[in-house]
Amino acid sequence: MIGRAGLLAVLVPLSASAQLGEPGWRVTMQTTNGWGDHTPLWQNANRYGMGSTQKNNGYLQAGVYSPVPADSVRRWGFGYGLSLVGAWRAVSPFYVQEAYAEARWLKGTLTVGSKEYPMELKNNRLSSGSQTLGINARPVPQVRLALPRYWTFAKGWLGLKGHIAYGIATDGGWQERFTTGASRYSKKVLYHSKAGYLKVGNTARFPLSVELGLESACLFGGDFYRRRADGGLDHWSEPHDFGAFVDAFLPNDKNKGSDQYMNVPGNQIGSWVARVSYEAPSWQLGVYVDHFFEDHSAMFFADYDGYGEGDRWNVKENNRYLTYGLKDLLLGAELKLKRFRYINNVVLEYVCTKYQSGPIFHDHTAAIPDHLGGRDDYYNHTLYVGWQHWGQVMGNPLYRSPLYNTNGEIYIEDNRFVAWHAGVSGEPAPQVGYRLLATLQKGYGTYARPYPDPRRNFSLLAEATYTFAASSALGGWAVTGSFGLDSGRLLGGSGAFQLTLTKTGGIHFNKKRK
Repeated sequence: MIGRAGLLAVLVPLSASAQLGEPGWRVTMQTTNGWGDHTPLWQNANRYGMGSTQKNNGYLQAGVYSPVPADSVRRWGFGYGLSLVGAWRAVSPFYVQEAYAEARWLKGTLTVGSKEYPMELKNNRLSSGSQTLGINARPVPQVRLALPRYWTFAKGWLGLKGHIAYGIATDGGWQERFTTGASRYSKKVLYHSKAGYLKVGNTARFPLSVELGLESACLFGGDFYRRRADGGLDHWSEPHDFGAFVDAFLPNDKNKGSDQYMNVPGNQIGSWVARVSYEAPSWQLGVYVDHFFEDHSAMFFADYDGYGEGDRWNVKENNRYLTYGLKDLLLGAELKLKRFRYINNVVLEYVCTKYQSGPIFHDHTAAIPDHLGGRDDYYNHTLYVGWQHWGQVMGNPLYRSPLYNTNGEIYIEDNRFVAWHAGVSGEPAPQVGYRLLATLQKGYGTYARPYPDPRRNFSLLAEATYTFAASSALGGWAVTGSFGLDSGRLLGGSGAFQLTLTKTGGIHFNKKRK
Protein backbone atom coordinates (compact mmCIF):
# COMPACT_ATOMS: atom_id res chain seq x y z
CA MET A 1 0.00 0.00 0.00
CA ILE A 2 1.35 3.44 -0.95
CA GLY A 3 1.49 5.77 2.03
CA ARG A 4 1.54 9.55 2.18
CA ALA A 5 5.28 9.67 1.49
CA GLY A 6 4.79 7.41 -1.52
CA LEU A 7 2.09 9.64 -2.95
CA LEU A 8 4.26 12.68 -2.44
CA ALA A 9 7.03 10.90 -4.31
CA VAL A 10 4.75 10.41 -7.30
CA LEU A 11 3.88 14.09 -7.43
CA VAL A 12 7.30 15.68 -6.92
CA PRO A 13 10.10 15.50 -9.55
CA LEU A 14 13.50 13.86 -8.98
CA SER A 15 16.80 13.15 -10.81
CA ALA A 16 18.69 10.36 -12.49
CA SER A 17 22.21 9.43 -11.47
CA ALA A 18 23.76 10.02 -14.89
CA GLN A 19 26.14 12.93 -15.15
CA LEU A 20 24.98 15.90 -17.20
CA GLY A 21 26.94 16.65 -20.35
CA GLU A 22 26.89 20.45 -19.80
CA PRO A 23 26.37 22.80 -16.84
CA GLY A 24 22.92 22.21 -15.45
CA TRP A 25 20.67 21.19 -12.60
CA ARG A 26 18.77 18.03 -11.82
CA VAL A 27 15.95 17.12 -9.45
CA THR A 28 14.79 13.55 -8.86
CA MET A 29 12.06 11.94 -6.84
CA GLN A 30 11.91 8.19 -6.37
CA THR A 31 9.50 5.97 -4.48
CA THR A 32 9.65 2.19 -4.02
CA ASN A 33 6.64 0.32 -2.68
CA GLY A 34 6.18 -3.43 -2.39
CA TRP A 35 6.02 -6.48 -0.20
CA GLY A 36 8.32 -9.00 1.41
CA ASP A 37 11.55 -8.66 3.37
CA HIS A 38 13.55 -6.00 1.49
CA THR A 39 13.69 -3.81 -1.57
CA PRO A 40 14.53 -6.18 -4.45
CA LEU A 41 18.25 -6.32 -5.21
CA TRP A 42 18.36 -4.55 -8.57
CA GLN A 43 16.10 -1.70 -7.41
CA ASN A 44 18.74 -0.84 -4.81
CA ALA A 45 22.14 -2.15 -5.96
CA ASN A 46 24.72 -0.41 -8.17
CA ARG A 47 23.21 3.03 -7.60
CA TYR A 48 26.03 4.63 -5.60
CA GLY A 49 24.24 3.93 -2.32
CA MET A 50 21.05 5.72 -3.36
CA GLY A 51 17.78 4.15 -2.29
CA SER A 52 17.38 1.69 0.55
CA THR A 53 17.23 -2.03 1.30
CA GLN A 54 14.16 -1.35 3.46
CA LYS A 55 10.86 -1.81 1.68
CA ASN A 56 8.55 1.15 1.00
CA ASN A 57 11.23 3.82 0.79
CA GLY A 58 11.98 6.91 -1.24
CA TYR A 59 14.17 9.96 -1.66
CA LEU A 60 14.25 13.46 -3.08
CA GLN A 61 17.52 14.56 -4.67
CA ALA A 62 18.53 17.95 -6.02
CA GLY A 63 21.86 18.81 -7.60
CA VAL A 64 23.84 21.17 -9.81
CA TYR A 65 26.72 20.11 -12.05
CA SER A 66 29.31 21.63 -14.30
CA PRO A 67 31.49 18.91 -15.87
CA VAL A 68 35.11 19.59 -16.73
CA PRO A 69 35.33 20.37 -20.47
CA ALA A 70 37.20 17.64 -22.34
CA ASP A 71 38.32 20.01 -25.10
CA SER A 72 42.01 19.23 -25.62
CA VAL A 73 42.58 22.62 -27.30
CA ARG A 74 42.18 24.32 -23.94
CA ARG A 75 44.95 23.50 -21.49
CA TRP A 76 42.82 24.19 -18.39
CA GLY A 77 39.29 23.24 -17.41
CA PHE A 78 37.23 23.47 -14.22
CA GLY A 79 34.11 21.75 -12.93
CA TYR A 80 32.01 21.15 -9.83
CA GLY A 81 29.06 19.17 -8.53
CA LEU A 82 26.71 19.30 -5.55
CA SER A 83 23.92 16.84 -4.83
CA LEU A 84 21.76 16.83 -1.67
CA VAL A 85 19.36 14.04 -0.71
CA GLY A 86 16.42 13.79 1.67
CA ALA A 87 15.20 10.22 2.21
CA TRP A 88 12.75 8.14 4.18
CA ARG A 89 13.26 4.57 5.40
CA ALA A 90 16.96 4.81 4.58
CA VAL A 91 20.22 4.72 6.56
CA SER A 92 20.01 8.50 7.08
CA PRO A 93 17.23 11.06 6.46
CA PHE A 94 19.53 13.65 4.90
CA TYR A 95 22.95 13.38 3.30
CA VAL A 96 25.30 14.88 0.76
CA GLN A 97 25.64 12.46 -2.14
CA GLU A 98 28.14 14.49 -4.17
CA ALA A 99 30.13 17.61 -3.37
CA TYR A 100 33.28 18.14 -5.39
CA ALA A 101 35.42 20.56 -7.34
CA GLU A 102 37.83 19.52 -10.04
CA ALA A 103 40.38 20.98 -12.38
CA ARG A 104 41.93 19.63 -15.56
CA TRP A 105 45.34 20.52 -16.96
CA LEU A 106 46.08 18.90 -20.32
CA LYS A 107 45.11 15.22 -19.81
CA GLY A 108 45.25 15.13 -16.00
CA THR A 109 42.38 15.89 -13.61
CA LEU A 110 42.47 16.69 -9.90
CA THR A 111 39.20 16.15 -8.02
CA VAL A 112 38.54 17.01 -4.37
CA GLY A 113 35.39 15.80 -2.61
CA SER A 114 32.70 13.14 -3.03
CA LYS A 115 31.97 12.14 -6.61
CA GLU A 116 30.35 9.14 -8.30
CA TYR A 117 32.93 7.34 -10.46
CA PRO A 118 31.81 4.76 -13.05
CA MET A 119 33.16 1.23 -13.39
CA GLU A 120 35.89 0.53 -15.91
CA LEU A 121 35.73 -2.05 -18.74
CA LYS A 122 32.10 -2.98 -17.97
CA ASN A 123 28.62 -1.80 -18.91
CA ASN A 124 27.51 0.31 -15.93
CA ARG A 125 23.78 -0.25 -16.55
CA LEU A 126 23.79 -3.98 -17.27
CA SER A 127 26.76 -5.54 -15.46
CA SER A 128 26.43 -7.13 -12.01
CA GLY A 129 29.31 -4.89 -10.89
CA SER A 130 33.07 -4.64 -10.42
CA GLN A 131 34.67 -6.69 -7.66
CA THR A 132 36.97 -3.96 -6.29
CA LEU A 133 35.98 -0.48 -7.48
CA GLY A 134 32.23 -0.80 -7.90
CA ILE A 135 29.27 1.58 -8.02
CA ASN A 136 27.21 0.01 -5.23
CA ALA A 137 28.07 2.19 -2.21
CA ARG A 138 27.93 5.88 -1.37
CA PRO A 139 31.00 7.80 -2.64
CA VAL A 140 33.98 8.22 -0.31
CA PRO A 141 35.24 11.84 -0.03
CA GLN A 142 38.74 11.87 -1.47
CA VAL A 143 41.50 13.70 -3.26
CA ARG A 144 41.94 12.02 -6.64
CA LEU A 145 44.56 12.60 -9.32
CA ALA A 146 43.63 10.88 -12.57
CA LEU A 147 44.05 10.37 -16.28
CA PRO A 148 40.32 9.72 -16.77
CA ARG A 149 40.58 9.04 -20.51
CA TYR A 150 43.17 7.11 -22.43
CA TRP A 151 46.27 9.11 -23.22
CA THR A 152 47.31 7.64 -26.56
CA PHE A 153 50.73 7.45 -28.15
CA ALA A 154 52.60 5.28 -30.67
CA LYS A 155 50.29 6.66 -33.39
CA GLY A 156 47.21 5.71 -31.37
CA TRP A 157 48.14 2.05 -30.87
CA LEU A 158 48.84 2.37 -27.14
CA GLY A 159 46.85 4.13 -24.44
CA LEU A 160 47.23 4.68 -20.69
CA LYS A 161 44.80 5.86 -18.03
CA GLY A 162 44.39 5.48 -14.27
CA HIS A 163 44.16 7.26 -10.94
CA ILE A 164 45.56 7.61 -7.41
CA ALA A 165 43.26 8.67 -4.55
CA TYR A 166 43.22 9.14 -0.77
CA GLY A 167 40.11 9.78 1.27
CA ILE A 168 38.21 9.11 4.50
CA ALA A 169 35.07 7.07 5.17
CA THR A 170 32.07 8.98 6.53
CA ASP A 171 30.03 6.15 8.05
CA GLY A 172 31.52 5.98 11.56
CA GLY A 173 28.35 7.29 13.19
CA TRP A 174 26.21 4.89 11.19
CA GLN A 175 28.45 1.97 12.23
CA GLU A 176 27.99 2.80 15.91
CA ARG A 177 24.21 3.08 15.51
CA PHE A 178 23.91 -0.09 13.43
CA THR A 179 25.92 -2.22 15.86
CA THR A 180 24.42 -0.48 18.95
CA GLY A 181 27.92 -0.90 20.38
CA ALA A 182 27.36 -4.67 20.72
CA SER A 183 29.91 -5.64 18.04
CA ARG A 184 33.05 -4.01 16.71
CA TYR A 185 32.88 -0.83 14.70
CA SER A 186 35.26 1.84 13.46
CA LYS A 187 35.46 5.58 12.85
CA LYS A 188 37.70 7.91 10.83
CA VAL A 189 38.96 5.06 8.64
CA LEU A 190 41.17 6.26 5.80
CA TYR A 191 40.74 5.14 2.19
CA HIS A 192 43.17 4.65 -0.68
CA SER A 193 42.64 3.45 -4.22
CA LYS A 194 44.72 3.33 -7.36
CA ALA A 195 44.29 1.81 -10.79
CA GLY A 196 46.14 1.64 -14.08
CA TYR A 197 44.90 0.50 -17.49
CA LEU A 198 46.79 -0.20 -20.71
CA LYS A 199 45.02 -0.33 -24.06
CA VAL A 200 46.61 -1.93 -27.11
CA GLY A 201 44.91 -1.32 -30.42
CA ASN A 202 43.69 1.40 -32.75
CA THR A 203 40.10 0.66 -33.79
CA ALA A 204 40.28 3.36 -36.48
CA ARG A 205 42.77 1.13 -38.32
CA PHE A 206 42.15 -2.38 -36.94
CA PRO A 207 38.97 -3.72 -35.27
CA LEU A 208 40.58 -5.68 -32.40
CA SER A 209 41.73 -4.06 -29.12
CA VAL A 210 42.93 -5.35 -25.75
CA GLU A 211 42.69 -3.58 -22.38
CA LEU A 212 44.58 -4.73 -19.29
CA GLY A 213 44.33 -3.24 -15.82
CA LEU A 214 45.12 -3.51 -12.14
CA GLU A 215 42.72 -2.06 -9.55
CA SER A 216 43.91 -1.80 -5.95
CA ALA A 217 42.37 -0.35 -2.81
CA CYS A 218 43.03 -0.18 0.91
CA LEU A 219 41.40 0.80 4.20
CA PHE A 220 43.92 1.99 6.80
CA GLY A 221 44.24 4.12 9.91
CA GLY A 222 41.09 4.73 11.93
CA ASP A 223 39.75 4.33 15.47
CA PHE A 224 38.33 0.97 16.55
CA TYR A 225 35.86 -0.03 19.25
CA ARG A 226 34.85 -3.39 20.70
CA ARG A 227 32.55 -4.15 23.64
CA ARG A 228 34.03 -6.41 26.32
CA ALA A 229 32.15 -9.15 28.15
CA ASP A 230 32.16 -7.03 31.34
CA GLY A 231 30.39 -4.19 29.50
CA GLY A 232 33.49 -2.04 29.06
CA LEU A 233 34.59 -0.66 25.70
CA ASP A 234 38.00 -1.35 24.21
CA HIS A 235 39.36 1.41 21.98
CA TRP A 236 42.52 1.57 19.92
CA SER A 237 43.82 3.38 16.85
CA GLU A 238 45.81 2.37 13.80
CA PRO A 239 48.63 4.57 12.44
CA HIS A 240 47.61 7.46 10.22
CA ASP A 241 50.93 9.26 9.84
CA PHE A 242 52.87 9.80 6.62
CA GLY A 243 54.32 6.30 6.83
CA ALA A 244 50.79 4.83 6.89
CA PHE A 245 49.97 6.64 3.65
CA VAL A 246 53.13 5.22 2.06
CA ASP A 247 52.30 1.71 3.29
CA ALA A 248 48.81 1.97 1.81
CA PHE A 249 50.32 2.85 -1.56
CA LEU A 250 53.18 0.31 -1.39
CA PRO A 251 51.98 -2.54 0.87
CA ASN A 252 54.62 -4.68 2.56
CA ASP A 253 54.72 -7.33 5.28
CA LYS A 254 55.76 -5.16 8.22
CA ASN A 255 52.99 -5.50 10.85
CA LYS A 256 53.73 -8.15 13.47
CA GLY A 257 50.59 -9.27 15.26
CA SER A 258 50.20 -11.08 18.56
CA ASP A 259 50.74 -14.39 16.74
CA GLN A 260 54.22 -13.28 15.56
CA TYR A 261 53.31 -13.37 11.87
CA MET A 262 54.07 -10.46 9.58
CA ASN A 263 51.03 -8.88 7.89
CA VAL A 264 50.39 -6.11 5.41
CA PRO A 265 49.07 -2.95 7.15
CA GLY A 266 45.41 -2.15 6.59
CA ASN A 267 42.81 -4.01 4.55
CA GLN A 268 44.37 -4.42 1.11
CA ILE A 269 42.31 -5.73 -1.82
CA GLY A 270 42.41 -5.58 -5.61
CA SER A 271 41.50 -7.02 -9.00
CA TRP A 272 43.22 -7.98 -12.22
CA VAL A 273 40.91 -6.84 -15.04
CA ALA A 274 41.05 -7.30 -18.80
CA ARG A 275 38.84 -6.84 -21.84
CA VAL A 276 39.16 -7.89 -25.49
CA SER A 277 36.90 -6.01 -27.93
CA TYR A 278 36.13 -6.46 -31.61
CA GLU A 279 34.64 -3.45 -33.40
CA ALA A 280 32.53 -4.06 -36.51
CA PRO A 281 30.49 -1.47 -38.45
CA SER A 282 27.14 -2.63 -37.04
CA TRP A 283 28.15 -4.40 -33.80
CA GLN A 284 30.80 -4.68 -31.11
CA LEU A 285 31.68 -7.74 -29.05
CA GLY A 286 33.64 -7.53 -25.81
CA VAL A 287 34.83 -10.30 -23.50
CA TYR A 288 36.13 -9.31 -20.08
CA VAL A 289 37.39 -10.79 -16.82
CA ASP A 290 37.67 -9.46 -13.25
CA HIS A 291 39.77 -11.56 -10.84
CA PHE A 292 39.56 -10.44 -7.22
CA PHE A 293 42.38 -10.92 -4.67
CA GLU A 294 43.11 -10.09 -1.03
CA ASP A 295 46.64 -11.48 -0.64
CA HIS A 296 49.54 -13.00 -2.58
CA SER A 297 47.87 -16.40 -2.92
CA ALA A 298 45.11 -14.98 -5.13
CA MET A 299 47.05 -12.05 -6.62
CA PHE A 300 49.96 -14.09 -7.98
CA PHE A 301 48.40 -17.58 -7.68
CA ALA A 302 51.36 -18.50 -5.47
CA ASP A 303 52.52 -18.10 -1.88
CA TYR A 304 55.96 -18.41 -0.33
CA ASP A 305 56.61 -21.78 1.33
CA GLY A 306 60.34 -21.93 1.93
CA TYR A 307 60.66 -21.22 5.65
CA GLY A 308 63.33 -22.84 7.83
CA GLU A 309 62.87 -25.15 10.79
CA GLY A 310 63.57 -25.02 14.52
CA ASP A 311 64.87 -21.64 15.64
CA ARG A 312 64.74 -20.44 12.03
CA TRP A 313 61.08 -21.41 11.53
CA ASN A 314 60.13 -17.84 10.54
CA VAL A 315 63.15 -17.18 8.28
CA LYS A 316 62.85 -17.38 4.49
CA GLU A 317 65.56 -19.85 3.45
CA ASN A 318 64.45 -21.77 0.36
CA ASN A 319 63.14 -20.84 -3.07
CA ARG A 320 59.87 -22.72 -2.77
CA TYR A 321 56.27 -21.72 -3.44
CA LEU A 322 52.79 -23.19 -3.29
CA THR A 323 50.59 -22.54 -6.33
CA TYR A 324 46.86 -21.87 -6.51
CA GLY A 325 44.44 -22.20 -9.40
CA LEU A 326 42.46 -19.49 -11.21
CA LYS A 327 39.00 -20.52 -10.01
CA ASP A 328 37.49 -17.29 -8.70
CA LEU A 329 36.59 -14.68 -11.31
CA LEU A 330 33.91 -12.61 -12.97
CA LEU A 331 33.78 -13.60 -16.64
CA GLY A 332 31.57 -11.56 -18.92
CA ALA A 333 30.61 -10.88 -22.52
CA GLU A 334 28.92 -7.80 -23.98
CA LEU A 335 27.34 -7.50 -27.43
CA LYS A 336 26.44 -4.04 -28.73
CA LEU A 337 24.11 -3.85 -31.72
CA LYS A 338 24.55 -0.40 -33.22
CA ARG A 339 21.70 -0.49 -35.73
CA PHE A 340 19.05 -2.55 -33.94
CA ARG A 341 17.12 -0.32 -31.56
CA TYR A 342 14.90 -2.99 -30.01
CA ILE A 343 17.93 -4.68 -28.44
CA ASN A 344 21.09 -2.60 -28.45
CA ASN A 345 23.09 -4.20 -25.60
CA VAL A 346 23.30 -7.72 -24.21
CA VAL A 347 25.49 -8.67 -21.24
CA LEU A 348 26.11 -12.17 -19.87
CA GLU A 349 28.26 -12.81 -16.78
CA TYR A 350 29.44 -15.75 -14.71
CA VAL A 351 30.73 -15.03 -11.19
CA CYS A 352 32.48 -17.56 -8.95
CA THR A 353 33.96 -16.78 -5.51
CA LYS A 354 33.85 -20.25 -3.91
CA TYR A 355 37.57 -21.07 -3.94
CA GLN A 356 39.31 -18.19 -2.11
CA SER A 357 42.66 -20.05 -2.33
CA GLY A 358 41.15 -23.12 -0.71
CA PRO A 359 39.42 -24.01 2.58
CA ILE A 360 42.63 -24.55 4.57
CA PHE A 361 44.28 -21.68 6.43
CA HIS A 362 47.54 -22.56 8.15
CA ASP A 363 50.48 -20.34 9.00
CA HIS A 364 53.75 -22.22 9.37
CA THR A 365 55.02 -23.04 12.87
CA ALA A 366 58.27 -24.29 14.37
CA ALA A 367 56.94 -27.84 14.09
CA ILE A 368 55.11 -27.54 10.73
CA PRO A 369 57.09 -25.52 8.16
CA ASP A 370 54.52 -25.71 5.33
CA HIS A 371 52.67 -22.42 4.82
CA LEU A 372 49.17 -22.55 3.31
CA GLY A 373 47.32 -19.34 2.52
CA GLY A 374 43.65 -20.18 1.99
CA ARG A 375 40.34 -19.00 3.45
CA ASP A 376 40.81 -15.47 2.12
CA ASP A 377 37.33 -14.40 3.35
CA TYR A 378 36.58 -11.89 0.57
CA TYR A 379 35.48 -8.39 1.70
CA ASN A 380 35.82 -9.34 5.40
CA HIS A 381 38.82 -8.51 7.61
CA THR A 382 40.02 -9.40 11.09
CA LEU A 383 40.37 -5.74 12.12
CA TYR A 384 38.34 -3.60 9.71
CA VAL A 385 34.61 -4.19 9.30
CA GLY A 386 35.06 -5.06 5.65
CA TRP A 387 34.96 -3.58 2.17
CA GLN A 388 31.79 -1.55 2.73
CA HIS A 389 30.60 2.04 3.16
CA TRP A 390 27.32 2.94 4.87
CA GLY A 391 26.38 -0.74 4.96
CA GLN A 392 26.73 -1.38 1.23
CA VAL A 393 29.69 -3.31 -0.19
CA MET A 394 31.94 -1.09 -2.31
CA GLY A 395 32.38 -3.81 -4.90
CA ASN A 396 29.96 -6.28 -6.47
CA PRO A 397 26.52 -6.30 -4.75
CA LEU A 398 26.18 -10.08 -5.16
CA TYR A 399 28.34 -10.21 -2.03
CA ARG A 400 25.59 -9.82 0.57
CA SER A 401 25.90 -6.33 2.07
CA PRO A 402 25.87 -5.80 5.87
CA LEU A 403 22.63 -3.79 5.60
CA TYR A 404 20.80 -7.11 5.24
CA ASN A 405 22.08 -8.34 8.62
CA THR A 406 19.59 -8.45 11.48
CA ASN A 407 22.09 -9.13 14.30
CA GLY A 408 23.73 -5.68 14.27
CA GLU A 409 27.03 -7.03 12.97
CA ILE A 410 28.89 -5.42 10.08
CA TYR A 411 29.95 -8.58 8.29
CA ILE A 412 29.58 -9.94 4.75
CA GLU A 413 27.66 -13.12 5.50
CA ASP A 414 27.74 -14.58 1.98
CA ASN A 415 31.02 -14.17 0.09
CA ARG A 416 31.26 -17.70 -1.37
CA PHE A 417 28.82 -18.04 -4.25
CA VAL A 418 28.29 -18.89 -7.89
CA ALA A 419 26.06 -16.65 -10.00
CA TRP A 420 24.80 -16.29 -13.56
CA HIS A 421 23.75 -12.79 -14.59
CA ALA A 422 22.14 -11.37 -17.73
CA GLY A 423 21.31 -7.83 -18.79
CA VAL A 424 19.50 -6.53 -21.88
CA SER A 425 18.70 -2.96 -22.96
CA GLY A 426 17.08 -1.28 -25.95
CA GLU A 427 15.25 1.75 -27.33
CA PRO A 428 12.19 0.37 -29.14
CA ALA A 429 10.67 3.81 -29.84
CA PRO A 430 11.74 7.47 -29.80
CA GLN A 431 12.29 8.68 -26.23
CA VAL A 432 11.62 5.15 -24.89
CA GLY A 433 14.31 2.96 -23.32
CA TYR A 434 14.31 -0.17 -21.22
CA ARG A 435 16.59 -2.59 -19.44
CA LEU A 436 16.12 -6.09 -18.05
CA LEU A 437 18.36 -7.68 -15.40
CA ALA A 438 18.14 -11.27 -14.20
CA THR A 439 20.48 -13.05 -11.77
CA LEU A 440 20.53 -16.61 -10.49
CA GLN A 441 22.79 -17.09 -7.46
CA LYS A 442 23.80 -19.99 -5.22
CA GLY A 443 25.39 -18.94 -1.92
CA TYR A 444 27.48 -20.99 0.47
CA GLY A 445 28.03 -18.42 3.26
CA THR A 446 31.67 -18.02 4.29
CA TYR A 447 34.36 -20.53 5.22
CA ALA A 448 34.10 -19.41 8.85
CA ARG A 449 30.27 -19.45 8.83
CA PRO A 450 29.09 -21.84 6.12
CA TYR A 451 25.43 -22.41 5.39
CA PRO A 452 24.32 -25.96 6.32
CA ASP A 453 22.65 -26.06 2.90
CA PRO A 454 23.41 -23.76 -0.04
CA ARG A 455 20.94 -20.89 -0.38
CA ARG A 456 19.62 -19.95 -3.81
CA ASN A 457 18.27 -16.66 -5.03
CA PHE A 458 16.71 -15.27 -8.19
CA SER A 459 16.65 -11.48 -8.75
CA LEU A 460 14.82 -9.70 -11.54
CA LEU A 461 14.46 -6.11 -12.75
CA ALA A 462 12.22 -4.87 -15.57
CA GLU A 463 12.60 -1.12 -16.12
CA ALA A 464 11.37 1.36 -18.73
CA THR A 465 12.04 5.09 -19.18
CA TYR A 466 10.21 7.70 -21.22
CA THR A 467 12.04 10.99 -21.88
CA PHE A 468 9.89 13.85 -23.11
CA ALA A 469 11.13 15.59 -26.24
CA ALA A 470 13.01 18.84 -25.61
CA SER A 471 10.65 20.66 -27.96
CA SER A 472 7.55 19.60 -26.03
CA ALA A 473 5.89 21.38 -23.11
CA LEU A 474 7.38 18.75 -20.78
CA GLY A 475 10.89 19.02 -22.19
CA GLY A 476 13.51 18.10 -19.61
CA TRP A 477 11.21 15.60 -17.86
CA ALA A 478 11.72 11.84 -17.73
CA VAL A 479 9.72 9.14 -15.98
CA THR A 480 11.03 5.67 -15.12
CA GLY A 481 8.97 2.76 -13.86
CA SER A 482 10.27 -0.63 -12.82
CA PHE A 483 9.27 -3.91 -11.26
CA GLY A 484 11.75 -5.81 -9.10
CA LEU A 485 11.65 -9.29 -7.63
CA ASP A 486 13.76 -11.42 -5.28
CA SER A 487 12.94 -15.06 -4.69
CA GLY A 488 14.89 -17.53 -2.54
CA ARG A 489 16.50 -18.04 0.84
CA LEU A 490 19.58 -15.91 0.22
CA LEU A 491 17.82 -12.50 0.20
CA GLY A 492 14.29 -13.59 1.03
CA GLY A 493 11.14 -13.15 -1.02
CA SER A 494 10.39 -9.55 -2.07
CA GLY A 495 8.68 -7.64 -4.84
CA ALA A 496 8.24 -3.93 -5.52
CA PHE A 497 7.21 -1.28 -7.98
CA GLN A 498 9.47 1.74 -8.32
CA LEU A 499 8.67 5.11 -9.84
CA THR A 500 11.28 7.76 -10.62
CA LEU A 501 10.55 11.27 -11.93
CA THR A 502 13.40 13.41 -13.21
CA LYS A 503 13.62 17.02 -14.25
CA THR A 504 16.81 18.46 -15.75
CA GLY A 505 17.70 21.89 -17.06
CA GLY A 506 20.66 23.92 -18.19
CA ILE A 507 22.47 26.70 -16.38
CA HIS A 508 23.17 29.67 -18.61
CA PHE A 509 25.19 32.70 -17.64
CA ASN A 510 24.12 35.55 -19.89
CA LYS A 511 26.69 38.29 -20.32
CA LYS A 512 25.41 41.84 -20.03
CA ARG A 513 25.51 43.78 -23.25
CA LYS A 514 27.36 47.07 -23.24
